[in-house]
Amino acid sequence: MRGEILKEALDIINGERIDLYGNPEDSFGDVSKYWRTYLETKFDIKIGLTAKDVSMMLALMKIARETNQGKKDNLVDAAGYIGLAADLSE
Repeated sequence: MRGEILKEALDIINGERIDLYGNPEDSFGDVSKYWRTYLETKFDIKIGLTAKDVSMMLALMKIARETNQGKKDNLVDAAGYIGLAADLSE
């Protein structure tokens, strides 16, 4: 059915995942701090990395996985990350 992936992603990002990992604004904000520290230390550069950047890069990871092995989970998660990115500020 058309839109099934989007509906499933919507249900997940508004329920199950919040229960497991907390609000994306908080968890992705924490991830951005860890990634920023890692990247700045490894490459000796200063970068700005936001919670929205984390959401976008996680979506790209799922898209890369989908190109190597197609699975419904990849598509659902990618849609969810894109949906979350729309709600996160720069």
